[in-house]
Amino acid sequence: MAKLKSSFFCQSCGYQSPKWLGKCQACGSWNTFVEEIVQKEEPQQGSWKTSSSKQIATKPIELTEIKTDLQQRILTVDNELNRVLGGGIVPGSLVLIGGEPGIGKSTLMLQISLSFKNLKVLYISGEESETQIKMRAERIEVLPDSNQKLNSNCFILTETNTQNIFKQIEILEPQIIIVDSIQTMNSSFIESTSGSISQVRECTAEFMKFAKETSVPVFLIGHITKEGTLAGPKVLEHMVDTVLQFEGDRHMTYRILRTTKNRFGSTSELGIYEMHATGLREVTNPSEILISQKDTDLSGVSIAAMIEGNRPLLIEIQSLVSPATYGTPQRSSTGFDAKRLNMLLAVLEKRGGFRLGQQDVFLNITGGIKVEDPAIDLAVCASIISSYNDISISQHACFAAEVGLGGEIRAVNRIEQRISEAEKLGFTQIFVSKFAVKGLDINNYKIKITPVSRLDEVFGELFG
Repeated sequence: MAKLKSSFFCQSCGYQSPKWLGKCQACGSWNTFVEEIVQKEEPQQGSWKTSSSKQIATKPIELTEIKTDLQQRILTVDNELNRVLGGGIVPGSLVLIGGEPGIGKSTLMLQISLSFKNLKVLYISGEESETQIKMRAERIEVLPDSNQKLNSNCFILTETNTQNIFKQIEILEPQIIIVDSIQTMNSSFIESTSGSISQVRECTAEFMKFAKETSVPVFLIGHITKEGTLAGPKVLEHMVDTVLQFEGDRHMTYRILRTTKNRFGSTSELGIYEMHATGLREVTNPSEILISQKDTDLSGVSIAAMIEGNRPLLIEIQSLVSPATYGTPQRSSTGFDAKRLNMLLAVLEKRGGFRLGQQDVFLNITGGIKVEDPAIDLAVCASIISSYNDISISQHACFAAEVGLGGEIRAVNRIEQRISEAEKLGFTQIFVSKFAVKGLDINNYKIKITPVSRLDEVFGELFG
């Protein structure tokens, strides 16, 4: 038994110090140091780190000599996951999936495990027993809207010690590994409790070493803190190749899979699911949940054509403008940047002549998503003025343009995709910048394209 050693670790960034510090010297956080017992042991037989058959001496290789022909992505039957990962699972990649408790992380990964036909999948669980996982698998049965049978090559391992896990991996030789969750794993090389900073970092490093040397993709399910960030040191997100965030309201049925880091694809992609009793269903037409179904026209409601990654979406924007009766006017937004809302309100008051200084303004993006595309600016302005004048906007009209500080309507990119998506969903009119239609043949579209250059032109067209 090696000598025990005590160290202090920052819970925010993982910085190690031999003594307690009030302020972290690396990230500047206060009161984040915790003491942990660190023990380095002699290599154990069966550990991935010490398997003599896997030790390969490396040497520098010219970039042109590296072959990538065999590194083809593994496609799953889940098109939403394929899109978020950038076109499929990259062999040897380390993917971290985080989300709130009960949001559906384990259901999603077990569902993916059961869907593979010809691949051997090892599902490692440190939180549930074999019986509990079997009950969940029987409830899921098959992927919704799919005729596939259960994967007989899906193996379950309920173990938390990484050395024992790698022994079973060498025997089974799986092609995909799923770890649920990384906070429950522990390594014999570190003498501290599961979930501590040193344990999470060490276990992740072992799985990363395994993934890179064997080209076997590894999925790690991670917990999040009360602040909404992934639990463990921040270096954990730097170690993995891809970080996915599973979001959604537990009281609603829809879930959003968002990419926050991806070394092999875009970080702007979005996957949308609907939670059922039999698992998660892919939402192939996200506009069905982002646009509310209503019988009559309501004031303060507008539709914007936005782009999220490679996918065009139409979202509904709701505004409520009412006189401020309690002093300082309130400015509240859900799913939209509050500072940008204040900027647009200032533009409407300065350039449009609308007296919004003494009005409470509430803005909501339906569907529970967060939007950063500036192309929804015009729809936000139209929604606010619609509520201010209490005049509804036609349900068949939508908007795709940015608003400048001078009140001008600015062009946005990929306007053809936005127009085509609006036309496909049955809209009859779309407002765009006149600078965006240059070189665009308007006659090729059945939808009426209305080019505008200033806000007053839009409001004149909408409200007369």
